[in-house]
Amino acid sequence: MERAIAHMDLDTFFVSCERLRDSVLEKQPVIIGGGDRGVVASCSYEARKFGVRSAMPLRMALRLCPEAKVIKGDMEYYSNMSHLVTEIIQEKVPVLEKASVDEFYLDLSGMDKFFGCYQWTTEIAETVVKNTGLPISFALSTNKTVSKIGTGEAKPAGKLELKPQSIQPFLNPLSIRKIPMVGDVTFELLSRLGVRKIETLSHMPADVLQQLIGKNGIELWKKANGIDHNPVIQYSERKSISTETTFAEDTIDVQNIRSILSGMVEQLCYQLRNEKWLTSTISVRIRYANFDTETKQCKVPYTSADHTLLKYILELFKKVYTRRMRIRLVGVKFTGLVHGNHQMNLFEDTEELISLYQTMDKIKDRFGSKSVGRASGLLNQ
Repeated sequence: MERAIAHMDLDTFFVSCERLRDSVLEKQPVIIGGGDRGVVASCSYEARKFGVRSAMPLRMALRLCPEAKVIKGDMEYYSNMSHLVTEIIQEKVPVLEKASVDEFYLDLSGMDKFFGCYQWTTEIAETVVKNTGLPISFALSTNKTVSKIGTGEAKPAGKLELKPQSIQPFLNPLSIRKIPMVGDVTFELLSRLGVRKIETLSHMPADVLQQLIGKNGIELWKKANGIDHNPVIQYSERKSISTETTFAEDTIDVQNIRSILSGMVEQLCYQLRNEKWLTSTISVRIRYANFDTETKQCKVPYTSADHTLLKYILELFKKVYTRRMRIRLVGVKFTGLVHGNHQMNLFEDTEELISLYQTMDKIKDRFGSKSVGRASGLLNQ
C-alpha cells in the first residue's frame, strides 16, 4: 500500500497568535522577542523581507527593520493555542505525530479508499482555520521528508500535493538547504564541491557522500532522491522523563531537599535539550516516612530551560509538602513532551543566558552530565 503522509505547519505561529489578539498587527512587520539583549523568537514574513530571522539578536533585527513592532511574547498563550490545534487534528486522523509546538505529521495511508487524502487534509486545514483563526500550510506526499519540504514551498497559507511521479521533478531545482538534515556545516562543505541543488546531490554516489560527511551520507542521499521510510510516530501526552531519589535516612531538611530538586531539574533539562524536547507538564512527587505518597502537577509554557522550570518545581514542592513529617523519597517528572526547535524560552532569555546554556551543555556532552551545574544542585551530587 502506497503511503500518504501529510505535513502541516502553522504559519509564523507566534506572530499569528498575536494577530488574533490585535488585528492592527496584520500586514505589519512583527518581531516576537524579549528585552533589549534578547533574541528573535519568531518574526512575520514582512520582517523577514528585511533579513530578520529567528534566533537573531534583537538589536541586529531592529537595525535591519527599525519599524518592526516588537512583542515580548506569551508562551502560555501560544502553548494553549498549540494544544487546541492538536486536539482538532487528533480527532480527525488515525495517526498523528506532533513534531513541535506548531508542526504535525499525519499518516493517512489507506484512507483513499474511503475519502481522497488530499481532500481530507484540505478539510482538516480548513477546520483548524475556522476554529482557531490561525493560518496553516500543508503538503501531502508519500513520506515525511518530501511533505515537510513541500510545506515550506507552499507557505504562506498554501497547500500542495506531490504524487510519486512528481516528487523528483519537484525536489531537483531546490537548494540542498531545503533538506531538513542539511545544516550550515554540511551546506558549506557540499557548496565547495559545487553541490548546491538537490538534483546534483541526488546524482552523487551514495558511498562518496558517506565518505564526505560520515554515517549520515547515505541518509542524505536517500532524502535527495525522495526516499524516507521513517514512520509517523503516534503522539501521546504520556511521553515523559523523570528521576527520583530515596534518602538513606528519612529527612525533614527542606533546604537540602530544595537543593536536590535543583539538581534533578538541571539534569532533566539537559536531557530535554540534548534530545530536542520541550515539556508542557511538570510534577513533583514526595513519599513521607509512613509511605503516604503525594503528587502535584501543573501545565507550563513549552520550555526546556532550567531556570524557568526550577521556579515551577519549587512552587509545586511548597504546595505538595503540607505535613511536618519526614520525607523518604522525592521525584520530578516532565510530561507532555514535544520536539521543539526552540531549546529555551526565547522570550525571557538574553543572548548571554542562551550562550551560557549552550556552553554548559557542550561541557556536559564532553565531560559528563554532572560535570558542571548550579552550585545549589551540585552540593548533593
